[in-house]
Amino acid sequence: MADTAAAGTVEKDGKQPRSVRVVLLALMIAMMLAMLDNMIIGTAMPTIVGELGGLEHLSWVVTAYTLATAASTPLWGKLGDMYGRKGSFMTSIVIFLIGSALSGMAQDMGQLIGFRAVQGLGAGGLMVGVMAIIGDLIPPRERGKYQGMMAGVMALAMIGGPLVGGTITDHWGWRWSFYINLPLGVVALVAVSAVLHLPKKRSEARIDYLGAALLTVGITAIVLVTTWGGTEYAWTSARIMELIGIGVAALVGFAFWQTRAAEPIVPLHIFRSRNFTLMSLIGFITGFVMFGATLFLPLYQQSVQGASATNSGLLLLPMLGAMLVTSMVAGRVTTNTGRYKIFPLAGGVLMSVGLYLLSLMDTDTSRFTSGVYMAVVGLGMGCLMQITMLVAQNSVEMKDMGVASSSTTLFRTLGSSFGVAIMGALFNHRVQDVMTERAGALGSKVTEQSAQLDADSLARLPEAAREAYQHAVSSGTHGAFLLGAVVAVLALVAAVFVKEVPLKGAGPKTADGPDDAGGDEDGATAKRPVTESV
Repeated sequence: MADTAAAGTVEKDGKQPRSVRVVLLALMIAMMLAMLDNMIIGTAMPTIVGELGGLEHLSWVVTAYTLATAASTPLWGKLGDMYGRKGSFMTSIVIFLIGSALSGMAQDMGQLIGFRAVQGLGAGGLMVGVMAIIGDLIPPRERGKYQGMMAGVMALAMIGGPLVGGTITDHWGWRWSFYINLPLGVVALVAVSAVLHLPKKRSEARIDYLGAALLTVGITAIVLVTTWGGTEYAWTSARIMELIGIGVAALVGFAFWQTRAAEPIVPLHIFRSRNFTLMSLIGFITGFVMFGATLFLPLYQQSVQGASATNSGLLLLPMLGAMLVTSMVAGRVTTNTGRYKIFPLAGGVLMSVGLYLLSLMDTDTSRFTSGVYMAVVGLGMGCLMQITMLVAQNSVEMKDMGVASSSTTLFRTLGSSFGVAIMGALFNHRVQDVMTERAGALGSKVTEQSAQLDADSLARLPEAAREAYQHAVSSGTHGAFLLGAVVAVLALVAAVFVKEVPLKGAGPKTADGPDDAGGDEDGATAKRPVTESV
């Protein structure tokens, strides 16, 4: 036996073995890489466009990454289940680092977009791998506090990303926005390689290539509809209708094929678990709300409250700070008590109330007041962020840990796409209407290209048009956040129907029998394999 941390083992003093703690540090670095990258790049984009050109393709730098991440997420989860978590996770890190290095060396916008897609392929495996490995290493009773840490890492990335991106771009150049990933990724890779020991796996079944292709087409169509709808193309345009048709057909075909595939990418039987299905829905809604809020709150504070765009990450500090603290507390309480239903319930209430409060903001709302409202939303999201993953993992057998983690991550990703698209469409429509009402033809002309003006464009507007735009943004955010509040109520309704099965701690293991570390929602205990060094 190597000096491994067997899955779910705990030292006598209640602490995880040293090797597990080292692996957890590596997982936190990997999660930081996946989350931080888009935040850094957003700040560097004006400089990148200035050097490489291709302004008309600017949005694809982000879209290519998002598409590749979403499309690859379910496949990474299944590969980990079939062939072993360690190998698939290390492969995703290597692909991410290759994409980062190539992106930093890009000579034109086309190359950058292609290399960002490579990065996105790796990023899908990073996020799924982190959560699935935690599911393998840590028993459910202990898992909450570690997944709370991961939620904290996500919040820190959202806060610090724009600041780090601005600093790197100003002092080292935009290419280092990608190169900075390399040393961090190498550290994570070495740590995982040296100390992560999980059971050997080798599946004789072949990868479900047809299922993977159908799911990729379906997800790609969905993301493109939510990305292009109302911006590149009208919602009723032929292109959007074609994408909707392709997406629906691909997903229906995927669901049909999964009932017949020998080793399905997403085994549909996991959705027979009430808790898993409810957590997928809550995760979708959390993504819908979180990314919608992070898009419109800085816009409101910059356009209406006159805040500087330079420190845009700090504008979200009340919300993200509250989310970080609550995630840590929720994880700790879950670990100490083994119970969790209170958090989805509290999260649904707080998120609904907070979004309703945000919808009340107008041109006279102070920064302190808006900060309090944001903190309420952050408290709600903190109650939901990682509890959804914990309960979803606890609702399936160990053999489905990867697909459970990837499916939950995918639903959150799709929720974010829908949130940005639908709230954005509502916001843009309202801004156009109010600008026309308050500033007539001038107001309509000001926002005919985009309802979101940058600081320079806003400063050049006549006083009357600027004042009209502030009222328009206030009205637009009112509609967007009110919609968010209605959607958040659905998370509360879903939480009411969650069936709480107390999480169990680590217990003794035998070669043939299960431990008491995990169970499905009906109280059945999932079998954990005996750990062997790989």
